[in-house]
Order: sequence, then structure tokens, then C-alpha cells
Amino acid sequence: MDEVKAAYEWVEKKLVFEPQVMGWQSALRDGLLEAGEFPDNGFTYDHIYGTKIGGTIFDHAGHRHTAADLLEYANPDTIVVYLHASVHKILFTTKGSQKPKAYQVIFEDANGVFHKVELANNAMNEVILSAGAMGSPQLLMLSGVGPEAHLAARGVKPLVLDYPMVGQGMADNPLNPLLIPSPQSLEVSLVQAVGITKFDSYIEGASGLSLSFDLTRRFFDGVLNLFNETSHTTSRKVLTKSIVNFLKPLDLGLNVMINGGIIIQKVDGPASRGHMELRNSNPHDNPSVTFNYYQEPEDLNKCVEGVETIIKVINSKAFSKYKYPGVTGHELLGLMLGLPTNLRPRHLSSVFDLKQFCIDTVMTIWHYHGGCQVGRVVDKNYNVIGIDALRVIDGSTFLKSPGTNPQATVMMLGRYMGQKILRERAAFHEK
Repeated sequence: MDEVKAAYEWVEKKLVFEPQVMGWQSALRDGLLEAGEFPDNGFTYDHIYGTKIGGTIFDHAGHRHTAADLLEYANPDTIVVYLHASVHKILFTTKGSQKPKAYQVIFEDANGVFHKVELANNAMNEVILSAGAMGSPQLLMLSGVGPEAHLAARGVKPLVLDYPMVGQGMADNPLNPLLIPSPQSLEVSLVQAVGITKFDSYIEGASGLSLSFDLTRRFFDGVLNLFNETSHTTSRKVLTKSIVNFLKPLDLGLNVMINGGIIIQKVDGPASRGHMELRNSNPHDNPSVTFNYYQEPEDLNKCVEGVETIIKVINSKAFSKYKYPGVTGHELLGLMLGLPTNLRPRHLSSVFDLKQFCIDTVMTIWHYHGGCQVGRVVDKNYNVIGIDALRVIDGSTFLKSPGTNPQATVMMLGRYMGQKILRERAAFHEK
């Protein structure tokens, strides 16, 4: 754990800053406390129950920092970085009964020219695959490492290793948002205040959003037309009244921009799992991924508790000046159902049934993980099981992803394993 902590600090030194918390985020923090998400943990990087202010990758001048900043640590004489290089395949030697061994990588540059990079003849040299939860399992399969029948059906040749677990265990932290139009202009802020709940939902928010009222109304019209065709008259009137009550105090005409904030819940470490498949053998084509959002009832129950907590925050005294007077949580649920958050059908019952609301409005927050998981595809040292000179070190190896942004965990893992690999090499040369 000391090495993990040191790796986090190594990343934080270059990328992470304490945010300047202003009005809307302060109200969100205080609203979370009113909603019962105790204690107030202040500013901290730690993942502890309660409400806190987390770190940001935006410095005080508003500049965004990324993993590329970590190259400042690198020795320019011992590292070469290729930009606009698209890896197509890893090649392996296969001699008799010996394990396949990675020895070459084929990539394409921005001009469509192909290049080969070959490992020097040194026992400690290896390929490290860090293409993420989407890229790493896809690239393994394109290279002939994956489920034999599936690879054969997609025309992948040669088969290097029949490995059914590659591409399995795919997951994504499901997100459900509530948009809250505000009667006053708001500062632009990304996630700062965070509620880490004991029921494994993270509550976060952002402010300074702008939304076209005309777009909103046109989607409302579409939803209402759907309800006209499929719903009972009494229930339809309830939803129509909800939307009218919400829109009336806004007193806005067409093509007017609504300023507001958004509060989200996202499930930490979802139990629902899916899988990845290749569409074909073309590395330029995205794979097909099924995440099975809310397939497991426990994930759906966590979402319901998360949305209930958001409604408590919206109804809190601390948050009152950032929403229009008299607007209820159910009316904001109706607003979300009118927005094109995904391509799923909408159900009238979603305004009152939070389980259905979660299913109807689920979105990705791009926290994909799985596909090359530890103990299933890679060992505890992130070596691909059954193959020499190949590791996978990225979010595809996660069994679960933290409820907050996993970038910190991914970068920490890179530093942690980098240090471990250097120690392995030092020990090898001492022999």
C-alpha cells in the first residue's frame, strides 16, 4: 500500500489541484450534507463515506492537465513517443510446445504507411499493451488471442491462443442525471463536490450548462405524442400537468437558452457485466460491446437510492436559490424524460417509478473496464497468462472501477507497475 500511495502522489504532483469552490458547488456540498451524506470531509483525495471536495485536473488558470504531462518525468534520451500511430496487430513466435511469445508490433502512421517494431533480443524485453478497456481486448483478439470460434467467424488468422476470457467481464459505471434549470447565471464548474454514499452510489454535479428550450420542447412534444398513443388519459394528464407546471414559471419563448446545473448518480463497481465481440478483422472498426446496464437488481436498487438522494439535495434549503420556486423532483424527472439522453424508449411510469426512470435514462460516463481482467486474462503481475513478453496494464484489467473518475487509478497503476518492472529487471541483471 505504501507503493500505491507513492504512485498516486507521483501522479498528483503533476496533474492535480485543489478546486476553487464557488456558489453552485458549495450549494451542492451543503445540500448533500442536508440530505444525510455525512460527515463533511472537506478537501481530500481519499475515498471515504460522506461529502467531500475532490481534486481537479484544471489548474487555477483554468488549464486542463492530462497524462501527457507525466512525460515531464521521462528521460528524453530513453523514450520515443509516436503520435498518430494506430497499432494493428501484435505478432508472436510459436515454436513447438513453447508458449507463444510477443516479438513484434505492426502499426500504421497518419499517412497510411505500415511499420514494424521488433523487440531486441533480450530476455527482459516485452510489449506492454495499454489501449484501454475498449482497445486492449480488441487488439488481443485481432492478434489471434481470444475465443477460437469467434475469431474464426471474424476471419482472424492465425489463431495464437484459444482464450475464451478475452473480452469478457466488460462493465461500465451507469450514470443517471437530473438537469436543474436555474433562475440565475451560474459559474462553469465540473465535478468538485462529491457524495460518497454507503449504498455504493456517487453523487456529483456540474454547473454552467446551457440548453436550447426549443430543442427541449420538441422532444417533449415527441414524448407526449408517444404517451397519447400508448397511455391512459388520466395518467397522461398527470405528466402533461407536470411539464406545464415546470415550464410555466420559466416564462420563456422559443430558442431561449436555459442555464442550469446537472446532478448525477453513478453506481460504484456495478455487478452487471457484459462482453465484447469483434465486428470484423478491421482494426479501424469499433468492436461491439454489450454492458448490460442494470441487468443485476442490486445495481438498479443503488440507482434508485442515488436518484432519491439527488431529489433530497434539490429540495434542500442550501440548494433552493439554484432552482425555480415550486419545481418538484417529479417535474425534473419529467424534464429528463424529454431529453435525448439515449435511444431507449420512454415510459410514462418513469415519473413515479424510479426503477423505470433509471432504466429509461441510463447513460455512459465512459468508465469502461474489464475485458482483460486480473486472474482471468492477466496474472497478478499483469502478464498475459499463457504468453511470454506481453503485459496488459490499463482499465481492461479491473474487476471493478471506482465510483469516481478512474483516471487516477489507471495512472497510479501505470506508475506502480513501471516501478515493479524496473525492480524485476534490476534483479534479473544482478543474476
